[in-house]
Amino acid sequence: MISRSGLRSVVSSGLLDRVRYEVIPTASIEESVCAHVPKEVTVTVTASPTKGLDATLNLAEALARDGYHVVPHISARLIVDDQHLDEIIARSLAAGIDDVFIPAGDADTPAGRFEGSLQVLELLAERGRPWRRVGITGYPESHPRIGDDLTIQAMWDKRQFADYIVSNLCLDPVVLRDWIRRVRERGVTLPIYVGLAGPVDRTTLLSMAAKIGVGESTRFASRHLGWVARMSAPGGYHPERLLERAGGALADPASAVSGLHVFTFNQVRETEAWRQSVLGRAGARSA
Repeated sequence: MISRSGLRSVVSSGLLDRVRYEVIPTASIEESVCAHVPKEVTVTVTASPTKGLDATLNLAEALARDGYHVVPHISARLIVDDQHLDEIIARSLAAGIDDVFIPAGDADTPAGRFEGSLQVLELLAERGRPWRRVGITGYPESHPRIGDDLTIQAMWDKRQFADYIVSNLCLDPVVLRDWIRRVRERGVTLPIYVGLAGPVDRTTLLSMAAKIGVGESTRFASRHLGWVARMSAPGGYHPERLLERAGGALADPASAVSGLHVFTFNQVRETEAWRQSVLGRAGARSA
């Protein structure tokens, strides 16, 4: 029964209706998305140093043909040069993709001259902002390489080039609420999509990690130690707990949270079943 105020606020504000499902390029994920994800749900496609941007674009193009609103992750550190960026722009626009997410990326060594996303955003501005919408990253929890104040400053520097912020994973509702407050106090007004881990089963996650590759698994674990520890703790993790505890702040109009960015780890069937369950229980209670 949905009786908790924070989760009720999230549902009534429509945040669970405005979700983005993040998926990882694998051989079977297109079929899984088509089988389980409604067309009104935005699907974002990750990029990684091991798979490269071609894998991201290939899946994004396929899902766009399937009728989804797709947002490829164009990691700055995986862009080889200006010509490569032009090719990425041309491919995405030809596929009808007009919304992209531009993080710096996890590559230890950049493929070209782009150390971070600001350089790419500035170059895109020179090219007349070819995409209709561009998202940038926010870090509620500490970035392993960059101080907290610098990450918020970076959002300020990028605000004129971007249309929204996608927050990285955060399992601490107090940290999440405080981060949103600090971002707004700094004068950053871009709408935020709050990053949320879906209802991930630990056994399936480990299987997914094997498909991603050892390097990617190690990189993920090193950047999300708190999340991995929470997954291993008794009772594990469930997204409703975070939404209940942070829901009031997320639904507050002053926070300007536009929706939820759900890290599915390709468990899209389980993620969509969970979302529909929460919405269904909320609807039954309000009827």
